[in-house]
Amino acid sequence: MSIETGRAFFRARGMEERVIEFTVSSATVELAAQALGVEGARIAKTLSFQNRAGDGCILVLAAGDARIDNHKFKEKFGCKAKMLSGDEVPALVGHPVGGVCPFGCREGIPVYLDESLRRFTTVFPAVGSPSSAIELTLDELWDCSGALEWVDVCRLPE
Repeated sequence: MSIETGRAFFRARGMEERVIEFTVSSATVELAAQALGVEGARIAKTLSFQNRAGDGCILVLAAGDARIDNHKFKEKFGCKAKMLSGDEVPALVGHPVGGVCPFGCREGIPVYLDESLRRFTTVFPAVGSPSSAIELTLDELWDCSGALEWVDVCRLPE
């Protein structure tokens, strides 16, 4: 899976023309913000964690400046916040590190949106590659991500 899977996902929704591909890497919040010319907080980073059973994963989309709060995460999901290793990500999610997103990823992965995103009208998640993005409103992000719910598992910088 790759940018083509992400593009196909948005093509099916009549939104493919909104997918942005860069000639530079956007694999980190800082690089994506620089490529887009926006503040890093508006990058909707997709974090991939082991699920409670340890045999799969969950995705949490959070603002670029947010950090996982281990206590909140454990309260919400009933397990320690353990991120997938770089080797596990493509196999479990279906997108490479730097391009992880809920669009066109493997079926059945639970997706959650963190409250840290609610500060913005639009955000920029990746679209399956480390050099892609799409600008989505929060309603579009909710609809396109297939999120199960809004959660509060992050903390913002002081």
